Amino acid sequence: MTPAAFARLALTLEGASQGSHHGTTDFRAGGRIFATIGYPDASHAMVKLTPEQQRFLVVAEPDIFLPVKGKWGLGGATNVRLKMVDAATARSALAMAWRNVGEAKRRRK
Repeated sequence: MTPAAFARLALTLEGASQGSHHGTTDFRAGGRIFATIGYPDASHAMVKLTPEQQRFLVVAEPDIFLPVKGKWGLGGATNVRLKMVDAATARSALAMAWRNVGEAKRRRK
């Protein structure tokens, strides 16, 4: 999958918008980032999962998903190897991340 294809999938989610954050392309819902492209490099994307979702995907698809290094990864931030992911898998991970930021916003209210 190309970065452009990943971006197109992210933008199909309701209310999703594209911006930038620390030199990466980001995707937000309700003002909160749920995915990025370009970290740690252009061949990766990131989805904001729960730690449980991250563990499941890393075990199920270790060639595609890996925890982001450091504290962010412990919190569920998960890299996606764009070259390895297909559209259905990317769409599923993006949808999980999109729901997660929406649920976090609802809990704060």
